[in-house]
Amino acid sequence: MTFNAEKAKKLLIDRRDELDALRTISEDSQATVDLDQQSVGRLSRMDALQQQAMAQAQNRARQKERVMIEAALTRIRDGEYGACVSCGEDIDEKRLELNPSAAFCIRCAG
Repeated sequence: MTFNAEKAKKLLIDRRDELDALRTISEDSQATVDLDQQSVGRLSRMDALQQQAMAQAQNRARQKERVMIEAALTRIRDGEYGACVSCGEDIDEKRLELNPSAAFCIRCAG
């Protein structure tokens, strides 16, 4: 495996930090929507609910990505990075460059 695990580690840590920052920023968007009809019109409430749902979906996607990053960092620490967790074959270097948290080779991912 020629893809540098230290380079991958830096990319993964940077992305994890970015996800953490995004989570902090988006916490306000996920707050409970006030349904007081006196202060907000019906369409504004619907828009607020939709924005809240979108923020929650984005947060779930970020959480999933963060779990994958942590697993990749564990594989780096354990000396198993770059090997498919299913079949043990090397994961293509280009795949790891595009997605350093990739855990499966193309064959097993499909």
